[in-house]
Amino acid sequence: MSHAYTEDQLVEQPAIGLFASLGWQTTSAMEETFGTTGTLGRETKGEVVLVERLRGALTKLNPDLPPEAIQTAIDDLARDRSAMSLEAIVAATGFCATYGVDLVAMEALPLGGMERLSAIENAIDAMISPDDRRREFFGHDKYVGILYRAVKPDPAAVEFSIRVAGIATLAGAIRAKLCPNPPDIATILQQIGVVLDESITGLTIREEGPPAINLAKINFEALAAQFKESKHKNTDLEVLKAAIAARLGKMLRLNRTRTDFTEKFEELIESYNIGSRNIEQLFEDLMKLSRSLDAEQERHVRENLSIEEQVIFDILTRPSPELSTAEREEVKKVARELLGRLKQLLVLNWRQKSAARSTLKLAIEDTLDDGLPDAYSSEIYNQKCSALFEHVYESYPEQNTGVYAGVG
Repeated sequence: MSHAYTEDQLVEQPAIGLFASLGWQTTSAMEETFGTTGTLGRETKGEVVLVERLRGALTKLNPDLPPEAIQTAIDDLARDRSAMSLEAIVAATGFCATYGVDLVAMEALPLGGMERLSAIENAIDAMISPDDRRREFFGHDKYVGILYRAVKPDPAAVEFSIRVAGIATLAGAIRAKLCPNPPDIATILQQIGVVLDESITGLTIREEGPPAINLAKINFEALAAQFKESKHKNTDLEVLKAAIAARLGKMLRLNRTRTDFTEKFEELIESYNIGSRNIEQLFEDLMKLSRSLDAEQERHVRENLSIEEQVIFDILTRPSPELSTAEREEVKKVARELLGRLKQLLVLNWRQKSAARSTLKLAIEDTLDDGLPDAYSSEIYNQKCSALFEHVYESYPEQNTGVYAGVG
């Protein structure tokens, strides 16, 4: 069944009309002739850049530039992207070879075989650490992917597909390793194999990142035992770093006074990156930090406080003032009382209501004024009032919602 509507009517003519309304000149090239006097002044359809028109536009926009500069710009804009892709691939291949990773040799190994899987594991360990090396490799991977996509669907893209897939495989495997409980390498290879089946239209590089970290499945002690005998210490180190970083992120979201743990973590990583700690020392220190995080997460139990009460208590006591044991007990009492009062004041849309905000601020000020010991000066008192209001504002957007919803 034929229709009166055509692509020309529905798409092309409206587009031509739109460009004309914007002041653009339009030309029909359906019956194009070629040569310098042809329709568009090009020799073949393969010339996607209309050089003479580009030259005229660049000269008009840059009247003070010499012809040599205009020609340099034209050469760069009209540069063969497939050649650029090859250069990027050669650079990425050379970078990997610098650290003992032979991509050419890996490509020659049988797909899915143990030898190939072992080679990829070794390559992961070589490129995953230190941080600067990994970041530079990811930069190569990203640049290769961008240029490869720019070349497709040109048949020249097929020539590069195997190497691009190999680089993408390695980068994807490293990203997966940075997430505890990662997929195995065979799974990643299978995903890349699917990609290669579509290589005629170009390589689609996944951008959604690794799966979510499941901290509950990380056995830190088993990881420490494995590290002593491991042949892939760089990989094991990065797994531990990723697990601790994720754990710190969750802990800091619940209690922002824990920044000292984050600072310690960053200090350890930096000391390794500058060479003042070797990999074994860093791993041991990270394990100690992990154990200190265990203690920190259970501290509210020792203090006889709920998690939310613990946060208020920490805001009131960190970094000052110095308190005696009796005074600390008084502050705990204030934390318990204040949390109970605040939860009664968190009405619907309280952050958008001036009266509700004022009532909450007053409750904080009154509770602290009535209950805090004499160790709190007027200056510290005002600081704590402001800090607590900011904490409530950010952590309790609505009643029964916020960062502590579902936290035991």
